[in-house]
Amino acid sequence: MTHPPIRSYVLRQGRFSRGQQRAYAELLPRFGVEYTRNPLDLRALFGREAPVIAEIGSGMGETTARIAAENPANDYLAMEVHAPGVGSLLRQVEERGLTNVRIVAHDAVEVLRDMVPAAALAGVHVFFPDPWPKKRHHKRRLIQPDFVALARDRLAAGGYLHVATDWEEYAQHVLAVLSATPGLANSAPEFAPRPATRPETKFERRGLDLGHGVWDIHFTRSAS
Repeated sequence: MTHPPIRSYVLRQGRFSRGQQRAYAELLPRFGVEYTRNPLDLRALFGREAPVIAEIGSGMGETTARIAAENPANDYLAMEVHAPGVGSLLRQVEERGLTNVRIVAHDAVEVLRDMVPAAALAGVHVFFPDPWPKKRHHKRRLIQPDFVALARDRLAAGGYLHVATDWEEYAQHVLAVLSATPGLANSAPEFAPRPATRPETKFERRGLDLGHGVWDIHFTRSAS
């Protein structure tokens, strides 16, 4: 008997605003990528040769859209399972006139495994994933050895894996998992300062104002 895979998310679709619904219906055919078990030709997908960054769990899209707007020389492959978030990101792509974002509305683990070629990515962003704080739910956490090894294999030499979380115990877990992964090297002695390339979100600012912490973990793939 085979068991279904453990997911790092629960589908709570929430309310689809009219604008999100319109963007989802009208823009997904243009900027969306259907999940398949075949590797993508990233150059053909974006219509150019450029560094490609995977945005895992792009949420409502504010951070992804801003990063893409501020870094037009890079291309961004966003992965998000929640339809309202996909619609929100698509609307921002349209409003900002972005041409360097594509979206796969599917589980990021399967997208990385099946659609992203080995050594194809310049970076992987995992910003504020669900920390699943209860011990009995830790198995649902995205950052686990198997996932990190998969992400590493999708990075080109010198590519980076950047995780940010506002849950200290999870930050320690992430640091331990990445530190134990062969082929990855920490870019800081322990936790990294927030890079200027990661915008501060409203959620993050609100937490900081309340005295909450935020931890950035930034590792790079070695050349060997």
